[in-house]
Amino acid sequence: MQRFTSILVIVLLLSLLSFHVKAQTIINKIAVFAPLYIDSAFDGNNYKLGNNNLPKNMLPGLEFYNGVTMAVDSLKAEGYSFEINIYDTKSSKENLSSILLKDEMKNVGLIIASFTNRSELKTLTDYAAIYKIPLISATYPNDGGVSDNPYFILLNSTLRTHCKELYKYVQRNYATGNIVYFNRKGAVENLMQSVFADMARTTPAVPLKIKSIELTDSFSVKQIADYLDSTKHNTIICGTIDEAFGLRLIKAINNLKTYNSTIIGTPTWDVLRIPEDATVETVYSTPFYYPKTFSLYNSISLKYKAAFNQHATDMMLKGYESVYYFTHLYILYGSGLMMNHLSEKKFKLFNEFNILPNKNSKNTIDYYENNKLYFIKKVGNTIKQVN
Repeated sequence: MQRFTSILVIVLLLSLLSFHVKAQTIINKIAVFAPLYIDSAFDGNNYKLGNNNLPKNMLPGLEFYNGVTMAVDSLKAEGYSFEINIYDTKSSKENLSSILLKDEMKNVGLIIASFTNRSELKTLTDYAAIYKIPLISATYPNDGGVSDNPYFILLNSTLRTHCKELYKYVQRNYATGNIVYFNRKGAVENLMQSVFADMARTTPAVPLKIKSIELTDSFSVKQIADYLDSTKHNTIICGTIDEAFGLRLIKAINNLKTYNSTIIGTPTWDVLRIPEDATVETVYSTPFYYPKTFSLYNSISLKYKAAFNQHATDMMLKGYESVYYFTHLYILYGSGLMMNHLSEKKFKLFNEFNILPNKNSKNTIDYYENNKLYFIKKVGNTIKQVN
């Protein structure tokens, strides 16, 4: 732990500096924003948290930052020229608005960000719209209410898109069985159910026959069993992102071993700690899939472990992938033309992107969103892609 903390301290010190890879003639300028919380860890250049006291809220941003710097190293090795500046969105000394007024932000042609809230998102999306700069939201699964902004690109698909694709997935794979939709009271749950209802009305295929059941958070195994069919395959859809509800549902279905069942979950199940002894089949959707069987994963992970004595995390890989992929597009096509090549396959690392315009009732673009989702099946400790 002490060695790990020391390495993280060194990286945080590095994050106080801008990282430049300068061109000989034309400088392609990139700005990266991440939640580093540098001021909470440093008093000037003095680390103030002790050897074994790194707050958990610092880790995602730090891992994202480490991925960014590794991507820069890869791009340098390929001979690309650009200038990149990395900014702390959690700085107590300068807010986002003041950062955007810096001289070094002039002529920036690409912004990549790991957001944590809607306020940050609005400040940067407004800036991107004014100056017509492509802004990549690499990790935040929320459009933040953005509208009329054809320069905002959302990689982490919204819950609405997940629900649409989950409906289609069930149509393709489980349409003839017993389909039960369990949910709870709540605004998010109402949104999810409304998307399923819209899909049933508009689908060109035969609509799914779904039993919709609202439960309290303290539902029993018997309540679940009352809606299952021992003569058919049961597809149980979890209609909430509440992790406690989802975990309780998994445990309940797992106890009903006489029923042939599959549980369909939400993207939050990517980090849900399903009991290791669970034998029930669970499926969830995600726009980011980093299989450890890929040679690329092993190559990057080995380099990361050698540098930081840690295994590669999803946040690190998102930082690496977003900077590597979109820097290629930016340098090749420029800020304007790259918007026509957002789903380019030639620079794919782990994930394919299917980035499409999200249009409003006026038929203008509110933002672009990644519509490519992977469906992941878990049974016990076995994880595999199923689409």
